[in-house]
Amino acid sequence: MAPPTDDTYELTVTREFIAQHYLTVPDPGPEGEINSHHFTVELRFAGPELGAYGYLVDIDAVEAILDDLEDRYGDALLNDLPEFEGLNPSIEHFARLFGDRVAAALDDPTPTSLTVRIWEDDVSWASHSRVLEE
Repeated sequence: MAPPTDDTYELTVTREFIAQHYLTVPDPGPEGEINSHHFTVELRFAGPELGAYGYLVDIDAVEAILDDLEDRYGDALLNDLPEFEGLNPSIEHFARLFGDRVAAALDDPTPTSLTVRIWEDDVSWASHSRVLEE
């Protein structure tokens, strides 16, 4: 067994898609109407070790997960999806819910954490980080 180390590997995979939402808070302004965003999702995996093949996570497996999630969220009205029931569909909630689905679909035990960052335009993003269970 190798001695403990403070080294951390990181791998990021991104995907772009368009989806719609409207905010459900009091006085949402123009965001209270259905509007589209060109979202960029950034999945950042991290961990102290590489797997048997010398990488942190299989990029092809992550791409397949993103394909499924793009099918779910691309061109969708987020407000209509069951995971947003009772929630204001903010990018903060979206980052957490997106990460829930990534974590559930990932079957690689090597990464120990996941951060999902979602850009809703060129200047604004939100993120959610979690520890991944083995």
